[in-house]
Amino acid sequence: MKKIAAVTAIVMLCSAPVFAATPAANASQGGGFTGPSSAVTTVESAKSMRDDAWVTLRGNIVERVSDDVYTFKDASGTINVDIDHKRWNGVNVGPNDLVEIQGEVDKDWNSVEIDVKQVSKVTQ
Repeated sequence: MKKIAAVTAIVMLCSAPVFAATPAANASQGGGFTGPSSAVTTVESAKSMRDDAWVTLRGNIVERVSDDVYTFKDASGTINVDIDHKRWNGVNVGPNDLVEIQGEVDKDWNSVEIDVKQVSKVTQ
């Protein structure tokens, strides 16, 4: 009888972590940081940053170059930005709308563009 109780106790102790990691415990995920974002960078300084550096740019999307590539312009210059369809999140902008984009610098052999992760329209 003592062996059965000991085996039962060992099985219960070993299976406790499995029950603690159930999906119901993680159901409240989905939030994030709501404080101020990083400092706004200019296009000119973004072009000289290292590959995969995180940037925040504020300006205008002035032209669609191809399917996901657009021309972004601020006071310091222009740069191509790659915005996947899922990154728009229902935001509609035109060339006269001020937007803030956040993403990573993507450097290739002879070009620099921004791989955009978030687009938001700035209200003036």
